[in-house]
Amino acid sequence: MVIEQSNRQQLSGAILALNAGSSSLKFGLFDRPPDAGDPSQIAIGVARRATEKGYRVRVVGDDGRSMIDEIWPGTGVEELVPRLLQWVADLGRVAAVGHRIVHGGLQFGDPVWIDDRVLQDLEALVPLAPLHQPACLGPVRVIRELRPHWPQIACFDTAFHRSMGPPASRYALPLKFEAEGIRRYGFHGLSFESIAAQLLRDEGPGVRGERIIVAHLGSGASLCALSNLASVDTTMGFSTLDGLVMGTRPGSIDPGVLLYLMKERGLSADDLEQLLYRQGGLLGVSGISSDVEQLLTSEAPEAKEALDLFAFQVARHAGALAATLGGVDRLIFTGGIGEHAAAIRTMIVERMGLFGARLDERANEAGEKRLSSDSSKILIERRPAQEEWAIARHVLETVPCSMNPAVMPPAS
Repeated sequence: MVIEQSNRQQLSGAILALNAGSSSLKFGLFDRPPDAGDPSQIAIGVARRATEKGYRVRVVGDDGRSMIDEIWPGTGVEELVPRLLQWVADLGRVAAVGHRIVHGGLQFGDPVWIDDRVLQDLEALVPLAPLHQPACLGPVRVIRELRPHWPQIACFDTAFHRSMGPPASRYALPLKFEAEGIRRYGFHGLSFESIAAQLLRDEGPGVRGERIIVAHLGSGASLCALSNLASVDTTMGFSTLDGLVMGTRPGSIDPGVLLYLMKERGLSADDLEQLLYRQGGLLGVSGISSDVEQLLTSEAPEAKEALDLFAFQVARHAGALAATLGGVDRLIFTGGIGEHAAAIRTMIVERMGLFGARLDERANEAGEKRLSSDSSKILIERRPAQEEWAIARHVLETVPCSMNPAVMPPAS
């Protein structure tokens, strides 16, 4: 969508980008550019549950200095978000709030202003992402109550993958089910979108010709195959359960296992949901933790087994995406694990020797941007996921076009 300069000037104030998870809230505050450029970061922060009744809140300014590092009391977003809103409002006027919404279903692709009807439609998608969708919508409700005139924009993790068509988007089920929305959607789209934007900014249009695999590795994890900087395949599908082993999710699993557990072990649908979203993955295999850092320091053999399975699955699925692309020219690590766990990167790349992947161990340990050695046949990189920045950019593209009093109340 092309935004005229006169429209951009209608958006006055900062943009708050919220990225809510089940136990954390990432956020960024961005300034509106004076021209038609991208948003500039004012501050970036995260609130993670530290105790049963408190969150550890860390905020860093654009100069790298700490702005907040303290415990905020609260047991949920109902207590956390109001304090965050007050802190943001104290810094100046807020023009709009952008939200990462995990699932957009068939209906939502482009960012959309959240009104009563849209909120109702997003709530109807909760069964497709029962762990994530409610967490994303929690802050929306709080802000609608406390700051009803602040424009709120939904930005969808599934949107980046709408370029993915058959056969990659299909399941081998009767077509009537696909018409009802049972298809492969893909997730972590805002992260993959931010990587594509970084590549285009840093290297220009020539990078569009590369065959790229991006590995977003965190407590939730997925891979994306990029051709012409667009998604053509990914490891997650209808839900956030598919694909790679994750912190508490098992990833791809034979559906026969689930049928067996229901028929022979008597597990209900609710039991399976709890098992698949909260009891599997690294936690289930290790019996110790879902946290990679803790597993890396553990001497328990089960910890090593869990990490080996994780690395094996990443390399295995990367091979499948390489088949989709017809080869691979570049591998990019991002996400909490991908950006910070050098040992995991080593384990994965060692399994990708077939592609001629070779790490520069010094660069890998130092966490440099380029990780591949001179002898590597593919370029291996480490880049930050900038989901909050991607959200802010979508808000810039969306809010000015909606600045019509008949459609949306003015920001306050």
